[in-house]
Amino acid sequence: MKPFRSEKDLLGEREIPVDALYGIHTLRGMENFPLARRTVHGELIHAYGAVKLACARTNHALGWWDQPKADAIQQACREMMAGQLDRHIMVDALQGGAGTSTNMNVNEVLANRALQLLGRSPGDYAIISPLEDLNLHQSTNDTYPTALKVAAITRLRALEQELIGLLEAFQERERAFSHIVKVGRTQYQDAVLTTLGRSMSAYAEAFGRDRWRVYKCEERLRVVNLGGTAIGTGLAAPRQYIFQVVEQLRAITGLGLARAENLVDATQNTDVFVEASGMLKACASNLLKVATDLRLLSSGPDAGLGELRLPARQAGSSIMPGKVNPVIPEAVSQAAMSVIANDQAITLACSLGSLELNAFLPLIADALLGSLDLLVNACSLFSRLCVAGLEAGEARCLRHVENATASITALVDAVGYQAAQEIAGDMADGGSVREAVVRRGLMTAETFDELVSAESVTRLGSPLPGERGRQ
Repeated sequence: MKPFRSEKDLLGEREIPVDALYGIHTLRGMENFPLARRTVHGELIHAYGAVKLACARTNHALGWWDQPKADAIQQACREMMAGQLDRHIMVDALQGGAGTSTNMNVNEVLANRALQLLGRSPGDYAIISPLEDLNLHQSTNDTYPTALKVAAITRLRALEQELIGLLEAFQERERAFSHIVKVGRTQYQDAVLTTLGRSMSAYAEAFGRDRWRVYKCEERLRVVNLGGTAIGTGLAAPRQYIFQVVEQLRAITGLGLARAENLVDATQNTDVFVEASGMLKACASNLLKVATDLRLLSSGPDAGLGELRLPARQAGSSIMPGKVNPVIPEAVSQAAMSVIANDQAITLACSLGSLELNAFLPLIADALLGSLDLLVNACSLFSRLCVAGLEAGEARCLRHVENATASITALVDAVGYQAAQEIAGDMADGGSVREAVVRRGLMTAETFDELVSAESVTRLGSPLPGERGRQ
């Protein structure tokens, strides 16, 4: 058997390994775009299999192909959906042509796999053709963005589940730390008293909002332009095909997909990806903020705040014995920064679409799906390897409460502003607030403890005069 087969395109003939499932268009793409040095995202490949299956089912229902040919094509599409053909999608994630190289790589692999299923050799395109059959009534310009939306929705659902896990981990820490009073800080300065549980509750609320944003994000991506072919006019596609193909895709994926009312708009304008990326950026900003807080609260442990203890994951230094670094929050922070950077790339790529098409869909796909992967993994790591194992530095929190001027604010209602200010003056020379108020005879130690208790510092507002004893 010859080791190569010959294939021909507009530019001439090339030799392809005889058993390769890819063809000449894939080879051109591989040669032209050695950019990112990584292949197309796996979820996009699987989604493309679903899109091609929907197109194949629709075409067969409308009378194209005999049953054996239709069965082979559809089986190949199902294999791609299941991830069995990933290794044959070989073009670079970043490419010119608005994703044409990806579409043709998919078409060639599906055609040649279908030929194998029929007992034929790859390259026997007179029987099943990448262009005449697998691309029938389609264009890169409607299949690629549709596949991207299907892939993004799939990853969004995974992200939603990880966000639920993360907010539940913080809610559990909220309950565990509800009794621990700590110094609240604004602008890195001691402010007023709160509890460690309240801090955890704020983090849980933030990720609860992220979960809601991600859930709603699916609504933005469910409208697709499949059937619009080249520029949204449905050129070369039968009217019946245009009406049926999205219905087939909805049945295959189980997603609430809908055909865009204005296919021309849905083909040329990609602002929906900017909107989706913005929601991911909001999630990244929360991850970065909370990870930074945990690093700060756990700083030390001896010469820092030390109010939290993070789970020790690995030795922190090759030269400093005993040092353990906050590696999980650091890793999460880097993932968040990357998502924020990807948002800028997506914004630029969507903004630079021209006239009836956006040529930069490969960058949009790579950045959007990359952001989703980073957030899914970061939320999982954060909840499992950090938040679930958080411990309170309870003794350190108590010492800070007793010694910090922030505790004086809790006494203002009881002793008045002037007396509280004098206590603050006493603190300039050191000592504890608790000792100062007892020494001045302003209140007993027990009263002080009650005023700085978890119940008092988390009560909404202050009691009216005469009501304190009834609290």
